[in-house]
Amino acid sequence: MGETGRLIGQVELKFDGNVFYEMFRYRTDDISDMSPDKMREIALHDGKWGTVGSHVVWRFTLDGKEKVSKEVIEAIDEENKTITYKAVEGDLLELYKIFKFIIHVDTKGGNNMVRVTLEYEKLSKDIPDPNSLMDFCLNVVKDVEACYV
Repeated sequence: MGETGRLIGQVELKFDGNVFYEMFRYRTDDISDMSPDKMREIALHDGKWGTVGSHVVWRFTLDGKEKVSKEVIEAIDEENKTITYKAVEGDLLELYKIFKFIIHVDTKGGNNMVRVTLEYEKLSKDIPDPNSLMDFCLNVVKDVEACYV
């Protein structure tokens, strides 16, 4: 069994977190327009936007290299504004046996925060933690924010 890990990062939003959550859940493909230097395309492969079991294909540029990840929406917690994606095909699975992206939007207490959690199991202990991917995700959140403020 490979080494498991979890990275957590967050960005405080300067606009309504509910708007971010709704956009991320139901209009995910808009992110590629808001962060075009990072996200080449986000396409629905199977299912319906914002529903568990749907497959989304992400084409992005990470560390100067074109990458692709096909992911299934594994869980949605509407009350806590959390969406979990699990990689089922693509470049991430060349390094990781399991890879999940969890997006949580916290709108409690007057603050609006987006927390990104990456959960993974490496194929071997020599594989680095996905720190650059975390930075990438947080920068995409900031790009989206810039379109709203």
